[in-house]
This record gives sequence, C-alpha cells and structure tokens, in this order.
Amino acid sequence: MSTNSHQTHKIWEETELSKMVDGGIPFPMLADTTGEIGQLYGVYDEDAGVDIRGRFLIDPDGVVQAMEVLTPPVGRNVSELIRQVKAFQHVRETGEATPSGWEPGGKTLSPGPELVGKVWEEWSVDESYE
Repeated sequence: MSTNSHQTHKIWEETELSKMVDGGIPFPMLADTTGEIGQLYGVYDEDAGVDIRGRFLIDPDGVVQAMEVLTPPVGRNVSELIRQVKAFQHVRETGEATPSGWEPGGKTLSPGPELVGKVWEEWSVDESYE
C-alpha cells in the first residue's frame, strides 16, 4: 500500500516489479491516496504527503503481531518477512515459542511455568542457538 494511485501501481508492476518477481507480485497493491491508513499506522509523513516504508504483520484476528518501519534509503529483507510469517503461523498453530532466526523444523519451546529459569538450559541442548 502506498499513497500512489492504482494507475501508478499498475505501471510500476508492468515496468518494474514484473521484471524483479517472476510473474509479478501475486496480490493487488492498495492505494492510500489520502494517507488515511498511513496515519492510522503512524507512517504517514504529512509534510511530504507520503507513507514512509512500513510493514505490518496482522493476524487473522486483526491484531498487529509485528511491524517494521524503515526510511527510504534502507531496503527491506523479504526473506526475513517470509521467515517471520512462517514463525507466526507456527506459533498460532502450535502455541510453541520460536527463537530468533527460527526456520520451519527448528527447535521451539512450549511456554509454561516449568520453563521459568530454565530457558537457557533448553536452548543449550542444541548448540546451533549458542
């Protein structure tokens, strides 16, 4: 979503994105031409009339689970975004907790009172988390 119009998004998709992403992006881009959505999420730059780069992971219940805001000169890491989506999906499905850098199939923890003061002991069993 950006403050650009649907027509600007279409041209960008045709001239740029389709060359960077095989087949183009598989979802529609949304236009926030008034900046109203950007204002709600705290990423609208009123002086410039644009939304600054932000990404928000919102769960099926409408709760923001993660957010990242970057200034334009710094690029985003799509691989990290995908990793986080998979981690949030895993947490939602299993109730387990995932460590930093977790990938599907990696070690997780089952939160509970018995873990208090013993998390390091659990993680140190697998040296890849040291």
